[in-house]
Amino acid sequence: MDRSSEIREFLRTRRARITPGQAGLTPHGGARRVPGLRREEVAQLAGVSVDYYVRLERGRTRGVSETVLDAVARALRLDATERAHLFDLTRPATGAVHPRRKRSLAPQRVHPVLYRTLDALDVPALVMGRRTDVLAGNRLAHALYTDFQERPHRERNFARYVFLDDDARTLYGDAWDRAAAECVATLHRYAGRHPDDPRLTELIGELSVLSDTFRRLWAHHDVLVQTTGNKRFHHPLVGDLTLDYVSLAVEGDPDQSLIVLTPEPASPTAEALSVLAGWTGIPASRPQAPEETRDPAG
Repeated sequence: MDRSSEIREFLRTRRARITPGQAGLTPHGGARRVPGLRREEVAQLAGVSVDYYVRLERGRTRGVSETVLDAVARALRLDATERAHLFDLTRPATGAVHPRRKRSLAPQRVHPVLYRTLDALDVPALVMGRRTDVLAGNRLAHALYTDFQERPHRERNFARYVFLDDDARTLYGDAWDRAAAECVATLHRYAGRHPDDPRLTELIGELSVLSDTFRRLWAHHDVLVQTTGNKRFHHPLVGDLTLDYVSLAVEGDPDQSLIVLTPEPASPTAEALSVLAGWTGIPASRPQAPEETRDPAG
């Protein structure tokens, strides 16, 4: 991906959402040609020259310091995830941070303990990797979403499922827009960390061509780390479900997480999950990961 373009659009969209009044500035007279803050106003808030900020927004980040990036992050009111994304976008040319060497990403492997953990859980659980690849899942996760392990390796990807599978729209119902936005924001965060990943670039290009919604959301340049929250579904077999989720980092791989979805105890959703488990007939055996994700120790 074009890193300069990513930096430019990320900073432009961040300043577009803040008005001078919100930033504590007195707007100058005359019509404003841009939504939100002007570049000179961001420079003023960050305590840098206008020329310096303009160069930064154009992707010319060589020699920029962490202090300046922090000042820009404060001026644009970036949250912790957005701040980290800004640092990721500027990392290759940042003097304060070691440049990232361009190299192929090692295949992600699921540890045997995680497979046993998935089997032991009586609630839906997935192991998610970079690019939102679904590396493994237990029987209830496959029953809830789709049987990812039966799909071709290339299609075992959650973003492809959300945007290209009509069953996903049925499952999410009126919550699909939120799920789609969260999925794109998660992919944007990965793109900042791995801009030279050819498979990620291919995925983004494919979804941009095949989905108008994806293309529109991608232009927003939002970023997100999903840790806890809730999701609503309308499952074709058991009806409405409300599940809380937690995303747990996997030690040794910062791009891999265990996502567990749980119902409120003794709730209609808990009963529906029990019914779903009984109806699916999916054996509670170890999920089979793609060859590239299978741990040789397993």
